[in-house]
Amino acid sequence: MRVDIFDFELDKDLIAKEPVSPRDASKLLDLSEEDRISDRHFYDLPDLLQQGDVLVFNDTKVIPARLYAKRGNALVEVTLYHPKDGLTWWAFIKNAKRLKQDDIISFYTDEIEPEDSDFKAQIVTKDDTDGVLIKFLCSADILSNMLKKYGSMPLPPYIKRDKPGQGLWNKYNDKENYQTVYAKYEGAVAAPTAGLHFTQDVLNKLDEKGIKRVFVTLHVGAGTFLPVKVDDTKNHKMHAEYGIISAETADIINQAKQQGHRIIAVGTTSVRLLESSADENGVLKPFIGETNIFLTPGYKFKIIDMIITNFHLPKSTLFMLICAIAGTERMKEAYQHAIDNKYRFYSYGDSSILKCVNKI
Repeated sequence: MRVDIFDFELDKDLIAKEPVSPRDASKLLDLSEEDRISDRHFYDLPDLLQQGDVLVFNDTKVIPARLYAKRGNALVEVTLYHPKDGLTWWAFIKNAKRLKQDDIISFYTDEIEPEDSDFKAQIVTKDDTDGVLIKFLCSADILSNMLKKYGSMPLPPYIKRDKPGQGLWNKYNDKENYQTVYAKYEGAVAAPTAGLHFTQDVLNKLDEKGIKRVFVTLHVGAGTFLPVKVDDTKNHKMHAEYGIISAETADIINQAKQQGHRIIAVGTTSVRLLESSADENGVLKPFIGETNIFLTPGYKFKIIDMIITNFHLPKSTLFMLICAIAGTERMKEAYQHAIDNKYRFYSYGDSSILKCVNKI
């Protein structure tokens, strides 16, 4: 399938640089009914759902996976995206051409100079496709604390932030804003952004209405931000991400489906994990492992009835996924409506709720 089918024009002024406050004041584009588009706010979500509906949340927690380092006179920016083991990670590194195998890089912040750093890593190998494999030179039990000390939130490249030494570094409250209120298990290097709009007030109203909440875990990788550089979707390589679906969650979802209740995924990450573990009859199985599933139009969804999701980049795998869910022409029409009505796009942007029309 040609990638340019999924292209559209977007004014850069519509790209959100920071979220609205409170979170649930964001706009919500309602596509829950076929052939209808309605403008709402996210706090209206409980009114759109029914008793017995099951919302599936991704409870991964974003780690501060963006690091700034120095080797000699070379300054580099490191974004971790996939662990190989406890201390070894694949990373995308800006200015990686200045690095070679076995080099030692020293991490720094506004307060800690590279020469005073107690946090370093070694370059293990470089790969044109997968980036750079680095090994942290510390014990595994303190790595999480070192990342919190030296790292910043791995925001996507279209959200610009100051680097250490170039202004008020971390002046934005990204460590709180770029995290869902229900985040639990550390491991993601990108936020499941559909969940950023939920507040405790919205969650309470969902509970009061009898809408069930279940959780899966998919540790989102920075590969989710990578552009599709090929002309045909069959030639695009998806990076693997680690996920977990418990037996209890699978049972709740399967029982709800048998009773005729709707399954509503919160975000594309939840969709990808659910569809990775569904059998051909639409039964969800427990899951522990990695998935690199790539969902494009023509796919028949086995689990979900609806999805809550943000507005995605043109020609991205995420826009392709929602076109697979709701139909390409339907989504192009909806996105044009969003553009015309000044919706805010991408990770810190507004939300939408879509009906799945392509199911088994």
